[in-house]
Amino acid sequence: MLIMSLLRRFPQLPSRGAIPDTATGLGRLIFCRCVSIPSMSMELGFLTNPEDKILMQSRRGDIALGIADGLATWIRHRVEPPTPAPITFRPISINLNGGIYGEEGVLINGNAYIPIDLVDRLGIDLSSIPGVRRVAYKNIVYVKAIELRDFEVSVSWDHANQAVVLRSNVRPPGQIDRIMGSGIATEVQLMMFLRSNNQNALTAFPDLAKLYREEATVEGVNYDLAFSQMCLETNFLRFSEDILSTQNNFGGLAAVGGNTDSASFASARIGVRAHIQHLKAYACTEPLVQELVDRRFRFVTRGIAPEVAQLGGRWAADVQYGSKIIALVRRLFEIAGLL
Repeated sequence: MLIMSLLRRFPQLPSRGAIPDTATGLGRLIFCRCVSIPSMSMELGFLTNPEDKILMQSRRGDIALGIADGLATWIRHRVEPPTPAPITFRPISINLNGGIYGEEGVLINGNAYIPIDLVDRLGIDLSSIPGVRRVAYKNIVYVKAIELRDFEVSVSWDHANQAVVLRSNVRPPGQIDRIMGSGIATEVQLMMFLRSNNQNALTAFPDLAKLYREEATVEGVNYDLAFSQMCLETNFLRFSEDILSTQNNFGGLAAVGGNTDSASFASARIGVRAHIQHLKAYACTEPLVQELVDRRFRFVTRGIAPEVAQLGGRWAADVQYGSKIIALVRRLFEIAGLL
């Protein structure tokens, strides 16, 4: 409703569609997921896109009015009729570990919900997890299937059979929380993950997946993790006003000598190499294989953060920084069919 109202007021604005928060790189948006009121995140454009930037600078009034129109339409739509009709949800099948489960789930606002009894059978306790929404329908309590992703359960949707597909005890291959190690995704899988979150990501850097696999393998760094960190730092190669794409700075590395600017590198390969070297500085005390290009390498206490979770509060001020990288690695594996 908001998109259509905005486009009626401002048709020049390109529409990039609407997606559920589970289709984002992190697999969930906390703002959309963990607040009680109906909520959404709306991207009006990208400051790194010159056309978007000009529209946002010159047509702010039309954008604001379009959003207001959409909110007003939504509010009118939500007004309950004098005699509300009984609420009904479409039943869906549940495929559990290759077989059809005895009970059905329901589809609510495009999300698959499963009976709480099935959650209990899987040995998962959601009672202490904040933000989990429960729905009572026909005397059965349901929860959103996607909430089980944090409990080694793979969740996907079988469109042909209108079924939610669950696979339990799904553990990520290898040690995805260790910075030093081997990646397992192919170059194509890395590229597809990047493009699934930014269709234009590979226009400027078509060989980036190859560079990460090559540079990380030389230094013994997990390239799945490094590539996912790059996606987080650059917002899937959209960059920002603080770090431009021309700087080839994929890890958000700072400059040296008190300069407030971010570091710049001569080429994409050198930028990737600096990122990998900085990760290795945190993860272990082993010497570098290639010539040093990371100018902040010497400032890191070597081996202080062998696990990605320990980068929180160090690489970035966000203490959840490492958890966000792990979430991206899991999304990479899901899209690649490795989970």
